[in-house]
Amino acid sequence: MRYVSNSEEETFEIARTLGAFLKSGDSVLLYGDLGAGKSVFARGCARALGVKSEMASPSFTLMQPYKTKNLTVYHFDLYRLSGEDELYYSGLEEHIGSDGVSLIEWPQQADVCPPRRVEVDIEKADDPIKRLIDVALVDMDDRKQQIERALKPFEAE
Repeated sequence: MRYVSNSEEETFEIARTLGAFLKSGDSVLLYGDLGAGKSVFARGCARALGVKSEMASPSFTLMQPYKTKNLTVYHFDLYRLSGEDELYYSGLEEHIGSDGVSLIEWPQQADVCPPRRVEVDIEKADDPIKRLIDVALVDMDDRKQQIERALKPFEAE
């Protein structure tokens, strides 16, 4: 499905709405150019999952974990990776699709593709603050209708 965001706050709200349906073992793969809003989207999902602290980009550490009351949110930024071997040898790959929710920016850098995932592609529109957000739910049939219903107000016309 395609959604429209008219501001950074709305991108955060779309993500927060989606994040309310995520559970342990889920992964959110965030695609888009630099400055498209991947980190904003990750923060929105994390907030819905109970992360209250500020979320800095984990660019230099690859992954930053955030413990919440119910689970751990793993925020990955794979922009600096040169391939999937680098992620594998870091040992961080074991957190993807495991005991928490993984929010993964630049998953294509390490060819990350867990079986149960949300693929989010954020595209800049003509308006500098407007974003087109494509969301694909993979192996999440148990929640698909609920998620699509909750995101309906943001749907592109």
